[in-house]
Amino acid sequence: MVSKAASKVVICGVGLIGGSFALAVKSALAGRRCPRIVGMGRTRAPLEQALQLGVIDAIADDWASALEGADLVLLGMPVGQMAPVMQAMAPHLEPHTVVSDGGSTKSDVVAAAREAFGNKIGQFVPGHPIAGAEQSGVAAARAELYLDKRVVLTPLPENAPEAVQAVRTVWEICGAKVSELAPAEHDRVFAAVSHLPHLLAFALVHDLATRDNADQLFGFAASGFRDFTRIASSHPEMWRDICLANRNALLKELDAYMMELMKARVLLASEDSAGLEEMFDVARTRRDAWLVAMENAG
Repeated sequence: MVSKAASKVVICGVGLIGGSFALAVKSALAGRRCPRIVGMGRTRAPLEQALQLGVIDAIADDWASALEGADLVLLGMPVGQMAPVMQAMAPHLEPHTVVSDGGSTKSDVVAAAREAFGNKIGQFVPGHPIAGAEQSGVAAARAELYLDKRVVLTPLPENAPEAVQAVRTVWEICGAKVSELAPAEHDRVFAAVSHLPHLLAFALVHDLATRDNADQLFGFAASGFRDFTRIASSHPEMWRDICLANRNALLKELDAYMMELMKARVLLASEDSAGLEEMFDVARTRRDAWLVAMENAG
C-alpha cells in the first residue's frame, strides 16, 4: 500500500515519533514514488516548524481536508489525547484509509478507537514503535530512529489481513522489525520493561531534586546516575498519560518491585554479603545475556 501506491499519508502529532516516521518514509522512498505527507496537530507552531524542516509537505487545518484521499494515518500524540482526536476524525474517514498509532499503551487506545470508529474499527490497526529519545518535539526527529528497532502491532479481530500487512510494510520500510501481541499482553509486558523503569527514574530524580541539599547531590552525581536516570528526561505529559492509562498493570509491577526492594533491604540490614552478591550476580548474568541476544538479533 504505502510502499507501492500510497499517495497521501497523514500524521497527527508531528513530534519525535511522528516526525521520525515521516523522515524515515521520505528517506526510504527517496527517488521513488514517495507519498505526500500531511501534518495535523492541536497547535500550529510545531506544524510550521515541521514544514520548515521538510518533515512534512503540507499542513491540514481540518480533518475533512486532511483525510481526503488519505491512504494511511498515523496518530503520534500522547495516548491521553487519542480519544477526542479519533472522535473528530471518524466522520471523515474514507473506506480505504488505514489508521494506526504510536501509543505506548494499547488496551485504552483500542477502547477509545472502538467507541470513536464504530463499524469502521477494522480500519484501525494499533501499533507501538519501541524507539524514542530523551528529547521530544519535531526538532529531535530523525530518519534512522526506527532502524533495527522493534515495532509491536496489536491487530484486532476486525482487521482485514491486508490492512495489517499495510501497516507492517510501512514500518518495515522505516527499518523496523515488526512483532505482534494481543493488546492486554502488550500492556502487561511493557508495564514491566518500560513503564516501571520510567516511573522509577522520575521518582528517583524527583526525590533528590526536592531535598535541601539537592545542589550538592547533583554536583557529585556522575555517569552511573546519568545512565540510570537518562529516561527521566523524557516528555512529562506523555509519560503521565502512559502511566495513568496502564495504571493497573503498572501498579502490579510496582508492588512486585517494592517487594524486591524490601528483600534487598533485609539483605543489607542483616549484612548478608552472600545474599547480596547472589542477587547482584543473577541480575548481572541475565542482563549480560540480554545484551548479547540484542547484539545477535541486530
